[in-house]
Amino acid sequence: MSDKDLVERPEDGPEDDREQTLVAHLIELRSRIVRMAVSVLLVFACLSPFMKQIFDYLSKPLMVALPQGAKLLATGVIAPFMVPLKVTLFVAFVIALPYVLWQLWGFIAPGLYRKEKKLAAPIIISSLVMFFLGMAYCYFIVFRMVFQFIAGFSPNSVNFAPDIDSYFSFVLALFLAFGLTFEVPIIVVVLNRMGITSISKLKKARPYMVVGAFVLAAIVTPPDVLSQCLLALPLVILYQVGIWLCAVFGKKDEPEEESAESS
Repeated sequence: MSDKDLVERPEDGPEDDREQTLVAHLIELRSRIVRMAVSVLLVFACLSPFMKQIFDYLSKPLMVALPQGAKLLATGVIAPFMVPLKVTLFVAFVIALPYVLWQLWGFIAPGLYRKEKKLAAPIIISSLVMFFLGMAYCYFIVFRMVFQFIAGFSPNSVNFAPDIDSYFSFVLALFLAFGLTFEVPIIVVVLNRMGITSISKLKKARPYMVVGAFVLAAIVTPPDVLSQCLLALPLVILYQVGIWLCAVFGKKDEPEEESAESS
């Protein structure tokens, strides 16, 4: 055995270990992604016999606002089948979301420190709860008020009957917008706990947050004042809730920073 072999073999060993570790991580990631997909498909299979009922329930806030006897339109040939299918798949993903996040957590958790694990678990759970609350607020409050508001401005000469594909795209966009809006307190607390911002800085940024909330609402929601207020006002309130949570669970300001704030 030559001296050259003695020098090269120790270097080859760690590289092989790193390659095996990378391959093992990729295999684990693939298996977890497969489990996520299977969980969504299993829930979808259980819900598929009720596709019509699920779509009818989703369209109920709009149907209440439509004139008596009016129905949604299907302009595409396969739209009456594809749109309820997409709605059911979306509902299946929402139902399977806790398991999907649990699989993601199982992949990420081994690489975190103990303190990070203690912080990450409550964040994931609270984020999931707040996202569902945002969707519930959107469905039970926003949809009913917005659709009645829009239908009330429809002239008598206009047949207000939206297309089902456009309706689903509109509903999905608002669900995501309000679900993410309700994540604001969690984001504020995380930024504070990570040391990126302090409570005093959050309070100083509050006026800019109010303006930004209405600008964001004008971009995301339909072009009417009611929809914008229904998104902007909760965003401002939840930002203030995040500041209160930082005062309880976050990092307190340094004495110098507090004195500068009071002055």
